[in-house]
Amino acid sequence: MSQLPNCPQCGSEYTYEDRGLFVCPECGHEWSDAQSAEQESGLVVKDANGNLLQDGDSVTVIKDLKVKGASGPIKQGTKVKNIRLVEGDHNIDCKIDGFGAMSLKSEFVKKN
Repeated sequence: MSQLPNCPQCGSEYTYEDRGLFVCPECGHEWSDAQSAEQESGLVVKDANGNLLQDGDSVTVIKDLKVKGASGPIKQGTKVKNIRLVEGDHNIDCKIDGFGAMSLKSEFVKKN
C-alpha cells in the first residue's frame, strides 16, 4: 500500500485520494499531487492572490501597513523589488525605499 501525504493545512495523517485529488477528512482541505510534490521540495510562499513567489521577484503592497517606530505607514501600492523568502511568520525579507530592511507577510503583497 502506498504512503499518502499528510494534510498540508492541518497535518492530519488520515488523508485519502479521490479522483486525482488528496482530501483531508478533518479540515476538508483538497490538494493535487503536484501541490504535494511542490510542498515537499522546499519553501512554498504564495501572495494574496495565490501566485507562487520566488526569490528575486517584485511585489506590490496591497494595503497600508503600520510600522512600529516609523513616522508613517508603508502605503498601499508601494513596489518592492528583489524579495527574499524566509521561514517564519513574516516570510518575505526585503528593502523598501524610505524604510530600509523589512520583513513582510506574503498575505499583504501581490506579485507584479
